[in-house]
Amino acid sequence: MTDRWPDPPPLFDLDELDASAPAPTASAVAAAVDAPTADSAMARAERSSRLLDRLAVFDLETTGVDVTEDRIVTAYVGLLDAAGEVIHAESWLADPGIEIPAGATAVHGITTERARAEGRPAADVVAEIVSALRTILAGGIPVVAYNASFDLSMLKHEAQRHGIEPIVDPSPVIDPLVIDKTVDRYRKGKRTLDVVAAHYAVALEAAHEASADAIAAGRVALAIAERYADDLPPTVEELHTRQIGWARAQAESLTEYFVKIGRIDAVVDGSWPIR
Repeated sequence: MTDRWPDPPPLFDLDELDASAPAPTASAVAAAVDAPTADSAMARAERSSRLLDRLAVFDLETTGVDVTEDRIVTAYVGLLDAAGEVIHAESWLADPGIEIPAGATAVHGITTERARAEGRPAADVVAEIVSALRTILAGGIPVVAYNASFDLSMLKHEAQRHGIEPIVDPSPVIDPLVIDKTVDRYRKGKRTLDVVAAHYAVALEAAHEASADAIAAGRVALAIAERYADDLPPTVEELHTRQIGWARAQAESLTEYFVKIGRIDAVVDGSWPIR
């Protein structure tokens, strides 16, 4: 992807999104025909295509992991078609107004000096991200975010900090982390994006770069929708609702584990998609 920093990007336009809605694709179905169980594979591909014929992807890189106090450094919002190809995208680099800790720079590569020199005012960036997501959600397009409660909560607090009306109840949202933990609950190993992407054979060439992470998360969502089409609800609205309960149950389970190992003060907040 080509970064457009620091020029203000053109925001998503609802008419443009409507015009770019893809016709139903036969690629997934055609691939499934060659499989040994062609009929069932075709049916799964058709169901997954109907569930996610088009989706938005969203990711932030930040100064830290405290959603109430840390700040946005980079952001990406993109639109993918049913094949996972990017059909529209916007990137942002913000001057967060505070020092970017060395630990955060080590993760995403943005220094305080670069953010100050190339980044745009945080308030402008936050307003544009909020506007882009509002437009997408108003169009009924699901927003994919890996560990969505982090990114969406961070955006909410940033909006409040800058006097911007926050998005407080986004829907529909798709969180591949929550869904993967549900549909493949007992798989061992980490559930970081790079590990989960590899599990679903999704390339992630530049981890912790907002556009790469967002696009990979979207493609993981598409892979899950195809692999587990029989186990997922038929609409993104119902999938959104199910994830609220799944996230809560996962947080309760993790809290129980922490209590078991003696971390009695470690209570995991299961609020989703915003905490």
